[in-house]
Amino acid sequence: MEEIILEDKQAMIFLNNLGSSTFDPFWILVSEKWFWIPLYVIFLYFLYKNFNKKSLFYILLFVALGITASDQVANIFKFGFERLRPCHDPSLEGLLREVKCGGKFGFYSAHSSNSFFVATYLTILLGKKIKQLSYFLFVWAAIVAYSRVYLGMHFPGDIIIGAMMGILLALFFGTLAKKVIRKSEVSTHNS
Repeated sequence: MEEIILEDKQAMIFLNNLGSSTFDPFWILVSEKWFWIPLYVIFLYFLYKNFNKKSLFYILLFVALGITASDQVANIFKFGFERLRPCHDPSLEGLLREVKCGGKFGFYSAHSSNSFFVATYLTILLGKKIKQLSYFLFVWAAIVAYSRVYLGMHFPGDIIIGAMMGILLALFFGTLAKKVIRKSEVSTHNS
């Protein structure tokens, strides 16, 4: 385990130091949740165009539950493992570009988990209807996740585990949403 942590720190130093002050404002924006509101509106539009109102209600309900779960599980891990964020790690002092810092603990990244949750969830629900958009969704999620390393807030391992947790939660909530929608459509059709 110590070797994995050491490699994670070395990867952090390398990736974080690729940045420059010229690009810092861009990566700060990428990391802000409000910056992506226009994209969320586009996602909502695609859902609205592809599902009836009752199904859309269930989709939004499960996305809200999924993101809440994603955030809360990340918090449980952060305070359960108590792994310092890179910007708080004394062994990395002077080795990182600390553009921004957050709370004391950072394992795992909720930003990464949430963005990969949204990408996977929408891909599950819209699938073939938005094949090209699915690729974009995962590129977007990776960019959001990388922004956390760039800013000095999370180790690469934090964002990888966050991405995996987001995908797992999306598989669960996406499958559940599809079942509820199917059942709702069958009961509406039979009425």
